[in-house]
Amino acid sequence: MTILFDVILPVFIIIGFGSLAAWRRMFSELAVDGLMRFAQNFAVPVLLFANVARLDMAGNFNPGMWIAFYSGAFASYFIGWSLALFRLKRSPEDAVAIGFCCLFSNSLLLGIPIMERAYGAEAIAGNVAIIALHSPLLYTFGITMMEVARARGQSLAPGRIALRALSGVLHTPLIIGILCGAAMNLLMQAGLVMPEGFWAAVDMMARAALPAALFGLGGVIYRYRPEGDGKAIALCCVASLLIHPAITWTLGQLFQLPAPPLRSAVITASMAPGVNAYLFASIYDAAKRVAASTVLVSTVLSILSIWFWIWLLP
Repeated sequence: MTILFDVILPVFIIIGFGSLAAWRRMFSELAVDGLMRFAQNFAVPVLLFANVARLDMAGNFNPGMWIAFYSGAFASYFIGWSLALFRLKRSPEDAVAIGFCCLFSNSLLLGIPIMERAYGAEAIAGNVAIIALHSPLLYTFGITMMEVARARGQSLAPGRIALRALSGVLHTPLIIGILCGAAMNLLMQAGLVMPEGFWAAVDMMARAALPAALFGLGGVIYRYRPEGDGKAIALCCVASLLIHPAITWTLGQLFQLPAPPLRSAVITASMAPGVNAYLFASIYDAAKRVAASTVLVSTVLSILSIWFWIWLLP
């Protein structure tokens, strides 16, 4: 019970506060959109920039952690995609969007605050290492799969598909923050010293990121009503909350990962799909109702899945 009340509950109280404010019309939809735009386009990229810039690349380079996490992610995608396409008889575009819901964990807005509260601020280094690849790799994969699905029956142009996927990824603020942080990391290793005032400003901005994002996430979740498509929603919840972390944990045991990277990989894998899953579906106008309802239902259910995995991990 201590894990629930001391680690998980504070994060979800902030999300619930945002939902309550939106429900009682104390915080308008326009205000929620503005707050999320600030968090996702400015504050969170700065947070990623700060963490990647200061990350000990060599110390946190753990191929086993990445293989365990991303094997679980891609396995969840193909399970969700294949069942949606062949069992639920959804369109190829819907199947990709549903697969993306199974694939994409809320590694940042939920993963980092949960990890920090559970194991301390120093424990998020492994999470940051996962996040450094998370959006670039998974968005590139998702966009590529969607472009292939949309091009069915036509002559494929691999170059055009690759260019569109790369362009979409490089225009994402989170990716820009990660790339700028990696560049700063290399410059600092080469001897660059930034003034204290620069890092003070960066840290002030970064501290605003998670509270703003969690509060805004509560407001966004309030809009989504679980309606219809019950089987598809259940599929996404099972894949993201059970299959992904179970595969990650199993491979982590097989690779004999030390406790810190094992925790980062499994806890991140146990997170619900974030708002990005809905945004991806919205961009392509595919399975939007499934994605929206999955964000709501899986976020609530993730309280139990996170509790279980934190209890199980060393």
